Amino acid sequence: MKIGLFFGSFNPIHIGHLIIANTMAENTDLDQVWLVVSPQNPTKKSNALLHEFDRYDMVEKAIADNHKLKVTDIEFHLPRPSFTIDTLTYIQEKYPTNQFAVIMGGDNLVNLPKWKNAEKILEYYEIYVYPRPNTEKSELENHPKVKIVAAPLVDISATFIRSQLQQNKSIKYLTPEIVEEYIKKKKFYV
Repeated sequence: MKIGLFFGSFNPIHIGHLIIANTMAENTDLDQVWLVVSPQNPTKKSNALLHEFDRYDMVEKAIADNHKLKVTDIEFHLPRPSFTIDTLTYIQEKYPTNQFAVIMGGDNLVNLPKWKNAEKILEYYEIYVYPRPNTEKSELENHPKVKIVAAPLVDISATFIRSQLQQNKSIKYLTPEIVEEYIKKKKFYV
């Protein structure tokens, strides 16, 4: 099985994430897309992050009705912060019969050369890239392992959603209704 790994904090998961994941699952040769909940991204401050189990639960609720999408806590069991190459090495050892690819935004492709062992990622894994607003072109766009995928440009940020919640404003249509209800019930981000 060919699986695309879509890494993220998902703090919280929103329709932008879901549109990208579903587009990759429906419009590429990927059999499934696994949303990898990252407990700690090396480039982000962790103090604004909801606990990883809560973020995992929100992703699970958001994708429950889509058999092509799956959530994984694989990075919960690895040293922190999580580096993509370490996760890829671990997941390939754990699931040796699967073929894995990385899903990332164009903004991350631009910064990929700065990632830990970026050359190994490009050597062993395909990278499926979706467009991001206001992103400069990357010299890697023509790399044989890079596939640019036409996907809707959705400029929604989890930061904006958290800000709306802190101001007691609606997040309707920004997240699935089940996630919105869960956030309100648990009083997250207020």
